[in-house]
Amino acid sequence: MATSQIETVSTGADKAKLAAAVVLLLAGFVAFYLLAQQPTLVRWAALLVALAAAVGVFFTAEAGKQLTAYGRDSVREVKKVVWPSRKEAMQMTAYVFAFVFVMSLFLWFTDKTLEWVLYDLVLRWR
Repeated sequence: MATSQIETVSTGADKAKLAAAVVLLLAGFVAFYLLAQQPTLVRWAALLVALAAAVGVFFTAEAGKQLTAYGRDSVREVKKVVWPSRKEAMQMTAYVFAFVFVMSLFLWFTDKTLEWVLYDLVLRWR
């Protein structure tokens, strides 16, 4: 696992940054709809600029820094995984398919046996 320390203390500045990011995001959506008379390119540009600004502000806050650290730790952990070779993956897939086939035959046989016992022998419906 990751060795980085996680602290849940947030300052007023971090809360202000997160609030500013939310306001920028909402401002982008509002601008997109308020600029309905403008060309589509202008509307999308306003939305994307506001979105980029919101993301930039978010990543300067402590929550954004923690998210970045989590991403780095995740990539580091994925690099430690020993992936199976193609042959091993094909063998395991074949085992799974064989098990599913055998299990489906078993369940079908059990179902038909119970159907025969209940409907033919017990209830005499056939």
